Amino acid sequence: MAEADRHRWDERYATRTPPSVDTVGPPDFLAPHVDVLPTAGRALDLACGPGVGAVWLAVRGLEVVGVDVSPVAVGQARELARRALVSDRCRFEVADLDDGLPAGPSVDVILCHRFRDRRLDRAIIERLAPGGVLAIAVLSEVGATAGPFRVVAGELRTAFADLDLLAAAEAEGYAWLLARARREAR
Repeated sequence: MAEADRHRWDERYATRTPPSVDTVGPPDFLAPHVDVLPTAGRALDLACGPGVGAVWLAVRGLEVVGVDVSPVAVGQARELARRALVSDRCRFEVADLDDGLPAGPSVDVILCHRFRDRRLDRAIIERLAPGGVLAIAVLSEVGATAGPFRVVAGELRTAFADLDLLAAAEAEGYAWLLARARREAR
């Protein structure tokens, strides 16, 4: 990612009020499906922003690594984890996902909310532990105008077809998918 993009995201987060502990919770698309997520194990939150989703996963009992390109967002995420009393289960790193996923062990959950980089699809699938869950939501062209940061109809289902689909939807400029890595080869 260009340095200009990093600065743009830093400015965006610096001008917003950091999230409060009472905002910690699942992204809206995931709220009706939280029962499919484990309450123990490891999680990776890609483009975690100020950490609301990552901290929620830690509150559930997971050990979470959150990554974001913005040092400002990562600082806010660390502070949120501290205030939510889960900093012992959260680690946040500044990482440019244009360089790929940061190295690490397989995980039981990958949360990717409002971030899409098609070049990471294979790495995301490979990072999931057997039975691990991917929860991804992005901007979509379905019900909205086309744009460089929007997926086309069916893109998430196609990209993650190697996983077992649990739930998905596309409407009003938003697409999401919840899928599980197979426990064994078919």
